[in-house]
Amino acid sequence: METHHNIPPTHPPYTPQIRRYQDWLQAQHGLRFDDYHALWRWSTTDLDAFWQSVWDYFDLQSPTPHRAVLAKNVMPGAQWFPGAQVNYARQVLRHVDAAQAAGQPALIGRNERGERRELSWPALRRQVAALALHMRAQGVQPGDRVAAYLPNIPETIVAFLACASIGAVWSLCAPDMGTHAVLDRFRQIAPTVLLAVDGVTYGGRDHDRCDVLAELRAQLPTLRHVVLVSNLDASKTVADTACYASVIARNDAETAAFEPAWLPFDHPLWIVYSSGTTGLPKPIVHGHGGMLLVMLQLAVLHNDIGCSYAPNSLGERYHWYSSTGWIMWNAQVGGLLGGTTCVLYDGNPGGSKERPDWTVLWRMAAEERVTFFGAGAAFYGHCMKAGITPAACGDLSAIRVLGSTGSPLPAEVQRWGSQLLASAGVPQVWWCNISGGTDFAGAFIGGNRELPQTPGRMQCRMLGAAVEAWDEQGRPVLDAVGELVCTQPIPSMPLFLWGDADGARYRASYFEMYPPGHGRRPGGGDLGPEAGAVWRHGDWIEIGSSAHPGCVIYGRSDATINRHGLRMGTSEIYSAVEALPEVLDSLVVDLEYLGRASWMPLFVVLRAGAVLDEALRARIQGAIRSHLSPRFVPDEIVQVAEVPRTLSGKKQELPIKKLLLGQPIEKVVNKDAMANPGCLAWYVEFAAWRQAHAS
Repeated sequence: METHHNIPPTHPPYTPQIRRYQDWLQAQHGLRFDDYHALWRWSTTDLDAFWQSVWDYFDLQSPTPHRAVLAKNVMPGAQWFPGAQVNYARQVLRHVDAAQAAGQPALIGRNERGERRELSWPALRRQVAALALHMRAQGVQPGDRVAAYLPNIPETIVAFLACASIGAVWSLCAPDMGTHAVLDRFRQIAPTVLLAVDGVTYGGRDHDRCDVLAELRAQLPTLRHVVLVSNLDASKTVADTACYASVIARNDAETAAFEPAWLPFDHPLWIVYSSGTTGLPKPIVHGHGGMLLVMLQLAVLHNDIGCSYAPNSLGERYHWYSSTGWIMWNAQVGGLLGGTTCVLYDGNPGGSKERPDWTVLWRMAAEERVTFFGAGAAFYGHCMKAGITPAACGDLSAIRVLGSTGSPLPAEVQRWGSQLLASAGVPQVWWCNISGGTDFAGAFIGGNRELPQTPGRMQCRMLGAAVEAWDEQGRPVLDAVGELVCTQPIPSMPLFLWGDADGARYRASYFEMYPPGHGRRPGGGDLGPEAGAVWRHGDWIEIGSSAHPGCVIYGRSDATINRHGLRMGTSEIYSAVEALPEVLDSLVVDLEYLGRASWMPLFVVLRAGAVLDEALRARIQGAIRSHLSPRFVPDEIVQVAEVPRTLSGKKQELPIKKLLLGQPIEKVVNKDAMANPGCLAWYVEFAAWRQAHAS
């Protein structure tokens, strides 16, 4: 088995955060574990002790005591830390004085235009206070929704923290999303305030967004106030909007005295969106307390951010490239919870269409002395194919960690990245490969700096995450691919879905496959009905035995589209495509599996007389680009006679996906349950052609 240890010999020895935590457990509670698996087992069987230890280790504060850690152990409906009061923004801002004394900024923002901005910790506190007081003056109350249409810039983080500090509920969409997709999300939550950008620069071009802003204002009748962030043209004004720059310029006694409000542990923090295969995107509500615990556990213990050693005098600098439409933006902000400097980049990581350049982020990392460099797995694949070299990237020797998520990272790409850093002076860089999801804003599988690495595999199941691979009979398996399930609650699992009054959509999204009574607890013993249901995540996973340690994610087990970590419901794609008069029906699948690059074909049934020529292909691509995002434009568009459907009329996305991945037709579909089984012959022939073509 190919492994290597992960502490670079050229760097002085230091104590990883996860080791410091274990030393603390032994000193404070007399708990000693022989290996990581024993520690993980304890964390998933004694939930009260583990999550209390996270609370204590990070010295979380509450003006009132909690009555229990896990008052109700059931999924869905777990009740965590009743009685405690917290605030996400308060935890961030408690680091202001210490971080400022150490000479570390809070945020560094870079963009395509070559602009660089640095925000100090005191400036972060003052701007958060100014915007929070402004929103209060507009009548924003705890529980009100604040919507944002903003890119990955410092202003977005300031706005989020201001919103959280007064108990309003934050919800963010990226400016690369089309108006229709944004409205599908924001209409569901009835926001009272909107923060929006005038435009963005991406791929070497400026994109004005004032028309989108006008449409959002017209279509969101609950809006009472709009704040405009000038990102393209500082001189531009829009009627009946407040100027963000003017708002945060406030600096008075009230601003200096402002403190974030104490809120119940389960007070809603933000609403994020995750699409299934049908219906509108799910508006997922996470709480302040759950996100505090899980983000600290992820960023510090597993990602090892904020360790006592940093290979430069500037301290820890954390970068994870993300758009604001991806949950990794939330994870990037989570770095602030531990007092870490976050380095942001707004723009295309691959340069422009006319001048492709996959060294953009690497050169930024070299200039900013980034210590933790994270990106989607697809980014590293693009860099490998582009053949970039350290000589073109600058001095990368400060990087001690490469993070990856969003889709499976192929072993050959990981080896390439290790060679790149070795040539740059980091001979054994540590890869922190994680896999989780928007749904619970955390990770199920991740890294451990003390464990060996194997390219193509993630190192371990996360502490507190009772993750198993289940076979078709609902039995846990090792060294075999199965459904990724979680048999115990995690504090960051959704509080609820917005507008889902009876919880039916929440249960159907995660707990329908394994209702109460399925499976066994990690420590042994059946999960009875009193334990509730089991979380089914929708990924294929292989969990290794002691002989083959680590885990592998093999892609989605359902038909949801996952493009480089961003999920989109197929129904949203169909809505855009089938609005074209030439398109009668359509079916889309994403063939991300076993670490292969994502390949997404779109099958279309056309009206009689219509021809799938280049003009129609362009219109289909344009509809998806404008209604949703350029990320979801298909790799290939194919005309078909029929879309296979069940007797009840449901499109058979998952069977066609399995067929195209090489499974025999008789094992993926029951023809007796189909409305049009005769159409399958064409798909079988196409799958055979695709297999031959792909090889």
